Amino acid sequence: MARIVFDLDGTLIDSASDIHGIANAVLVQEGCERITLEQTRDFVGNGAGVFVAKMRAARGIGESEQARLYADFVALYDDAVELTLTYPGVVSALEALKADGHRLGICTNKPISPCRAVLKHLKMDHYFDTMWGGDSLAVHKPDPAPLHAAFAALGEGPQLFVGDSDVDAETGQRAGVPFLLYTQGYRKRAVEEMPHTVAFDDFADLSGLVQTLLIAAQIR
Repeated sequence: MARIVFDLDGTLIDSASDIHGIANAVLVQEGCERITLEQTRDFVGNGAGVFVAKMRAARGIGESEQARLYADFVALYDDAVELTLTYPGVVSALEALKADGHRLGICTNKPISPCRAVLKHLKMDHYFDTMWGGDSLAVHKPDPAPLHAAFAALGEGPQLFVGDSDVDAETGQRAGVPFLLYTQGYRKRAVEEMPHTVAFDDFADLSGLVQTLLIAAQIR
């Protein structure tokens, strides 16, 4: 059976509303105008530090305030779970993959503490045998090291990576593993412009796609 590693935000969960809320809590505290939900989705993907840098730049706050604002943002992050939803069909897809004997993991640029917090809140943490966040190593995606670490923690077997973004596509490419692109997340480019093995827009199709890829590669 396969080792299947998932990105989190924009792939399994839509967390933009919660991130939007804590970002604006920080900005209001600074006396700044709020950012929009659309901006929030656009800023997500490269980790909390990059998100805060983009948020700060959008409101003309100097780079010298980065560390302070980052600390304020992260302090709110573990509790940013109430508005987060799973994408349709995610839980059923995870259950089907587990029933088929696949081992599942998480590799996200979200810090590991809020990653664990939101998965626990959604009662999804038990599906995953390993979780790697944006601060689990000294580097984060698109560096392939966290993805390699996640696969290594899952033991032996074929490797598949599932994600939604340009960052995920680059990570899969650099790691040299098949990449399954979920098209309904936070991607910033057209599907055809992103390197991927297969693309899907419905999690009901995921188990079948996994089976097809494994059979086609004669690795099951």
